[in-house]
Amino acid sequence: MRRREFLAISFIFFNSLGSALAEPSRVWRVALVSSGAVAETGAVFRRALQSFGYEEGKNLTIDVREAKGRFALLPDLVKQIVDLKPDVIVAVATPAVAAAQTATSSIPIVMSPATDPIGSGFVKSFAHPGGNITGIANMYGDLTAKTLEILHVVIPTAKKIGVLTSNNPTHPSLFEAAQRGASAIGLSAERFTAADPDNLERAFMEMNSAKCDAVYVLADPYLPAMPAIALKVRLPAIYQVRLYVEDGGLMSYGPDALAMFARAAYYVDRIIKGDNPAEIPVEQPTTFQFVVNLRTAKAIGLTIPESVLLQADKVIE
Repeated sequence: MRRREFLAISFIFFNSLGSALAEPSRVWRVALVSSGAVAETGAVFRRALQSFGYEEGKNLTIDVREAKGRFALLPDLVKQIVDLKPDVIVAVATPAVAAAQTATSSIPIVMSPATDPIGSGFVKSFAHPGGNITGIANMYGDLTAKTLEILHVVIPTAKKIGVLTSNNPTHPSLFEAAQRGASAIGLSAERFTAADPDNLERAFMEMNSAKCDAVYVLADPYLPAMPAIALKVRLPAIYQVRLYVEDGGLMSYGPDALAMFARAAYYVDRIIKGDNPAEIPVEQPTTFQFVVNLRTAKAIGLTIPESVLLQADKVIE
């Protein structure tokens, strides 16, 4: 097991020792609908469910659908899931949550996670969600200013940044936050959109042609091709998702995405045991990680200041 999976599962395991095991006589049906791919996050989720006493083939069935970054597929994928009548739907990222909300007002939905649950209309409040949706909020919007400050310290000569967005409905407001954060530290910010994974390389080439000094990648379902594309055009990029840096991205600042995803198993367990999602509070991460990949910095000819490395929670050498 990769280290980040182990940490995420350990967190769930030690917080669930007191939980009663799942009802053995019932086979529960859980649907997992992802805006991206589910390979790694799906493995984390399954292991987390095991710590609560659920085991596929015995008392659990998991139905998986994944859009792999093509959000237009989500309405049909969610309809397929709803037709199976699951006990709980786990929706990964805001596009999937929105599609699930449109498809059903009766099946409980667990956000895993969502960027702006209240602004998106998923819940009435964090303390009392009020409907059939609860889960985890990721706080990415609140971290924008800090993330851009880190980027500016690493590249103090930068004047213009490209902000990479997709068709994620949260990205327009997140871009506005990025514009404000960039302006506050003397940077200009221009938006570039990759509507789906096939447009990633074109978007990076456009940023390069527009003479962007760096890239701020807004949080979205994980796209494994992105670090290699950024390296190919030699653009330093800062991500909101740590997985990119562990797979060759330059640096990231944000909550542990896998730990948040593992936490979805806690919500599934509570709902299966009879709790009403309308009254299960939405959680937010309380710790954030700054990760730097020195191999990537060297490959693009960038020197990371020692003061920055001392602040990093993890340095990949």
